[in-house]
Amino acid sequence: MNAPLIVDSHCHLTYGTLHKDIDAVLQRAHEAGVRTMVTISTKLATFPDVLQMAEAHEDVWASVGTHPHHADEEADVVTAERLVELADHPKVVAIGEAGLDYFYDRSPREVQQEVFRRHIEASRCTGLPLVIHSRDAEEDTTRILREETEKGAFPFLMHCFSSAPWLAEEAVKLGGYVSFSGILTFRKSDAVREAAGLVPEDRLLVETDAPFLAPEPHRGKPCEPAYTAVTLARLAEVRGVPVEEMARITTDNFFRLFGKARRPSGMSEAA
Repeated sequence: MNAPLIVDSHCHLTYGTLHKDIDAVLQRAHEAGVRTMVTISTKLATFPDVLQMAEAHEDVWASVGTHPHHADEEADVVTAERLVELADHPKVVAIGEAGLDYFYDRSPREVQQEVFRRHIEASRCTGLPLVIHSRDAEEDTTRILREETEKGAFPFLMHCFSSAPWLAEEAVKLGGYVSFSGILTFRKSDAVREAAGLVPEDRLLVETDAPFLAPEPHRGKPCEPAYTAVTLARLAEVRGVPVEEMARITTDNFFRLFGKARRPSGMSEAA
């Protein structure tokens, strides 16, 4: 039987120290069992850097989209048509990250909502999963997801889940997946651990959101994809299953949702 493969479904390899030391970062990830990563787009203006990172490394994939922080800045250029065009590249496996952030409110809320809907349309058109950022915006996130699902289903992932458990349940009801980051390991994250225990087995993913949110005991340090293994171990503990089984569950879920991504050579789907 093959060794379990771990997937970091959300990281930012073009950021800061990760970008400067990418070969060592990827080596440490591989040593930890993390053989597949998605490096995430937050602005169309910097998407070429994200794509270049994915093109340079066989087991790194990319998304395309605009974070809600930049929704106002890129409102004139982020159209569903443009996202669909850029997503045609063979290394682009997802739309986003996009969504709503009412904690910082760096873009007007109505602009965030409009740009979010454009990403949803692109996801619906391409069939690629939409990577959703939602912070302090649970009600509007749920409302928009419901309204847009009525227009036609689209695959989506609630990334870096840090909200109330009911949002995870609503996302699953609408056909979505839920990904957990290092927040799962934080001492005061009981609600996040509750959500992790409620999400159905076939909808669970793990991530780092590197270079942010390093899990305990690395909290306060720059995060990197290798630390996905730490969060995976905590998720396995929360769910009461062996780490190897949780690795297979989350990896199979990833490749089911991110259907355009290919498994690393020598890694087959769990029986």
